[in-house]
Amino acid sequence: MTRSGHAPDRPSRRAVLLTAGGLSAAGGGFGAGFGVAHAASGAGDPDPAAVLRVPTPGEDLMTEHGLLIRVLLIYRDLMAGQAAGQPVQAGHAHDAALIIHDYIEAFHEELEEAYVFPRLIQAGQLRPTVSTLLLQHARGRELTQLILAESGGTGSLPAAAADQVTSAMAAFVRMYEPHEAREDTVVYPAYRALLTPAEIADLSARFADLQTEQFGGGGFTTMLGRVAAIEQALGIYDLAQFTPPNITPPLT
Repeated sequence: MTRSGHAPDRPSRRAVLLTAGGLSAAGGGFGAGFGVAHAASGAGDPDPAAVLRVPTPGEDLMTEHGLLIRVLLIYRDLMAGQAAGQPVQAGHAHDAALIIHDYIEAFHEELEEAYVFPRLIQAGQLRPTVSTLLLQHARGRELTQLILAESGGTGSLPAAAADQVTSAMAAFVRMYEPHEAREDTVVYPAYRALLTPAEIADLSARFADLQTEQFGGGGFTTMLGRVAAIEQALGIYDLAQFTPPNITPPLT
């Protein structure tokens, strides 16, 4: 149990995902349970109009990666501030880590572990990569628990706690930047190649329904709002500030 009141609950969460998905731990077949994207003819082919209304599984997962990247940028800003001698605000560190805990680890990674990785293993593909990604998920959860435990409370973190928190953030960022890049460019395309159009349509609806079950309507939008609030508090929300100056001389 962390100071934030979050205890590990992976077995029950995994059971929910596997049951809802009709999958075995070894990556078995898909259940039919979501008819929103299937044609009324009963042929089992996806309805193109319905497919266009929801993102594909890969698109969905990559959008969630975009959310994670924004939290990594928050981590980087907190790390840079601490390195420059600024205090680390407990609330910003804790809130950012909670987004990782609540959405990335408790939902996004659970989808990968229940759907994506087993299918690749079943197909005999990317086994070493999947093993490394699973290990990194576990290490990431350990780092998140450390950040949550050390950032409880309000105000500025004591120097020792700030050092531990920013050190954990640095390790998390260093691991997850290549982690995300490898999934986006190698893992998700390989997974996509294994799926039939009907499975893509079914999984698209299933991922959306699982998110609603876990977070209610607008779960991703809510998380995005939480990220934006921290960005605004830190002064890093305005995208224009990251544009470099023009390096070419003005025309005369």
